[in-house]
Amino acid sequence: MKILVGIDTGVNTGFAVAVDEGKGGDLIQVISLTITQAMARVKELCELYGQAEVCLYIEDARKRTWFTGGREKAQGVGSVKRDAQIWEDWCKENKINYKMIHPKDNCTKYKADAFQKVTGWVGRTNEHARDAAMLVFKRFAKF
Repeated sequence: MKILVGIDTGVNTGFAVAVDEGKGGDLIQVISLTITQAMARVKELCELYGQAEVCLYIEDARKRTWFTGGREKAQGVGSVKRDAQIWEDWCKENKINYKMIHPKDNCTKYKADAFQKVTGWVGRTNEHARDAAMLVFKRFAKF
């Protein structure tokens, strides 16, 4: 059994957990946390399932070259890019399996009703949590 953790970086860190038992990741948690809460939760998962069984799939905003909006939006993009670097450094320092995922390689911005239809997830979510979930939903563990 492999544990896949989707991370959508930002002030509201999207955090999703899926279990792959050979048929692609089935969602078991879809929430939004602070970055430090998300890191603590990853540590808990590593302790519970074994570090070798856990892999993070982190949206790498540093690879995004497009955005719309003004100065505030640009500052927000810079913050999210810095968060991606923090996650990558943290995974290396803690020897946690991870993959940095290009934003164009993830299906994002689902509205709640469409997300429920696609995934079957019926719990409350926000946009960040849904984006994190799409990083691991039905993904096959390859790490």
